[in-house]
Amino acid sequence: MAKVTSLEYKGYPLRRKDNLIYYGSMSDKYIAMLQITETKKVKDLDVATRVSVQLQLTDPELKSRDRVVKKSEKSSLYAAMDVAHVWLTRALAGK
Repeated sequence: MAKVTSLEYKGYPLRRKDNLIYYGSMSDKYIAMLQITETKKVKDLDVATRVSVQLQLTDPELKSRDRVVKKSEKSSLYAAMDVAHVWLTRALAGK
């Protein structure tokens, strides 16, 4: 049987569903949600040109708009992942 490996970025798990990327673990207090809102074609590949980033609480008791702690918009997926990593690391460290 094949071993299933999960995708990680700088030690935190990544999950993707269509144009949404969840960064972090739902068992932690915070996660980052990245939404690709705009892309452009480069040869045969779609490249993200606008990505919305949100740091969210994982508490299921809160309404979705009350979960958002921070939000920003970036012009590339790499920049969005970089911001998400900094926000998530600081939030989980209690800073």
